[in-house]
Amino acid sequence: MRMSKSVKKGLVPERRFPGFKDAGEWESERFEKIYSLKTTNSLSRDKLNYKQGTVKNIHYGDIHTKFSILFDIKKEIVPYINPTESLEKIKPESYCIEGDMIFADASEDIDDVGKSIEIIALNNEELVSGLHTLLARQRKKKLIIGFGGYLFKSNRIREQIKKESQGAKVLGLSGGRLSSISVAYPADGKEQQKIADCLTTADKLITAETQKLDALKTHKKGLMQQLFPAEGETVPKHRFPEFRGKGEWKLKELGQLATYTKGFAFKSQDYRSDGIRIVRVSDLGADFIKSDNEKIFIDSESAGDYERYKLHKGEIIITTVGSKPEMVDSAVGRGIFVHYSNEDLLNQNLLKLKVLAEVNSRFLFSYINATGYQEFIASISRGNANQANIAVKELMKFELKAPSPDEQQKIADCLTSVDELITNQAQKVESLKSHKKGLMQQLFPAMDEVGA
Repeated sequence: MRMSKSVKKGLVPERRFPGFKDAGEWESERFEKIYSLKTTNSLSRDKLNYKQGTVKNIHYGDIHTKFSILFDIKKEIVPYINPTESLEKIKPESYCIEGDMIFADASEDIDDVGKSIEIIALNNEELVSGLHTLLARQRKKKLIIGFGGYLFKSNRIREQIKKESQGAKVLGLSGGRLSSISVAYPADGKEQQKIADCLTTADKLITAETQKLDALKTHKKGLMQQLFPAEGETVPKHRFPEFRGKGEWKLKELGQLATYTKGFAFKSQDYRSDGIRIVRVSDLGADFIKSDNEKIFIDSESAGDYERYKLHKGEIIITTVGSKPEMVDSAVGRGIFVHYSNEDLLNQNLLKLKVLAEVNSRFLFSYINATGYQEFIASISRGNANQANIAVKELMKFELKAPSPDEQQKIADCLTSVDELITNQAQKVESLKSHKKGLMQQLFPAMDEVGA
C-alpha cells in the first residue's frame, strides 16, 4: 500500500495514505473523554478452568503472554469462570462488548505495564475482564473496531503509560492515571481503517511465517526423539547403521563437556554509538543474534580489556535470566549457537559455553534445546513467570547422554541442516516484526511532534 510522506507539522504521522495527506491534524483528547472504565473482577487462576462454564474470563497474565492485539474469541484459548462461582455480582455493563479495550494494570517489566488488547469479535459468547485488568469502553464511537488495538501499541501512548506507572518491584497502572493520558487519532474513520488494514496485513504475514517456523521446530523435535535416548534408555530409537551395536551412550554432566564464562556487567556510561558491540539478552532472537536490533557499543580501544568475553564460533550462549522456560523465546536457560567468531562482547545475564575438544558443539547445542533440558531448567529456575533466573553451578550439573565423537558428528550433521532452516525462518520472522515496528513508528505521531 503506497503512502505519502507528510510535510505538515503538528499532530500528524510521518506518513499518510493517499487521500489523507491534506486531511489536517489528528484529534487529541484525554483518554477519559473517549473511554469510560467499567468494573472488573478479581478472580484468581484457581477460580478458572478450560473445560466448562458459561462465562469466559480475561486474566491479566494471558494479556502478557498469549492474547493477540486484536482479540477474536474464536481464535483464542480463554478460561471459563468455574461453575461454582456466583455470577450474580457481575453487572451487565461489565460484560465485554466488541470495541472494548482491556489493559493489564500490573507487571514487573516496564515494557509490559499497561499492555492491552482490543476485543474485535465475541461470537455471541459472554466474556468479562478479571484480575489486574482495566476495562475501557468508548463513550461515543470515535474509533473503529480494529484501530484501538494498534493505537494503544503506538510509541506515543506506550511512553505515556510507562511514565504513569508506579511501583518498585511490581509496576502498577491505575485507572485514574490511564484516564489522564493524551490519545491522538484521525477523525476520519476511513483513515483509521487504512491504518488498521495495513497493520493487520503485517500481522497476518508474521503469523503465517511463525507457523512455518513452529512446523520446522516440531519436525526437529520429532527427529531428536528418534536420535537421542528416551528417559531411562541408554541408546536412541534410531541409530545410524555404522554405530549400531557400538555400545551404550555415557551419562555426563554439562560441566564435564564444557567450560563457561559469565558475561560482564558493562556500565551504561561506557556505551558508545559505535565501536565493539555488546550482546545483551534483548539481542537474542529465537535462534540467533539479531543484526537489526538497537545496538550498544563500547570504545574499540578498550575492547582488549575484555578479551575473555569475546564470542567465538562453536560457543553456545545461555540466558541466565528471563521468563519461565515454557515462554520459549524470552525464556531463561535457552541456548543460542555462535555461528561465526567476531569481536562482540557478552553482557551480564548471559554466559557462554566452550565445549571440550572431544565434544561436538552442534551435538551439545541440540541437546540444550531438547525437552529434557527444558524440564531441567524449569526445575532449577527461581523467581516468577515473567522474571526467572538460574544459578550457573546448578546449570552445569545438567546430565545428558553422549556417544562417541564420531556418532556425535553424524547426529550433528543431520540436525544442522534443520537448524539452518529454523535459523533462516526465525530471521525472516524477526525481519517482519522489525518492518511492522517501523510501520507503527511512521503511521502514528511521535511524542516530540505533539509536545505531550
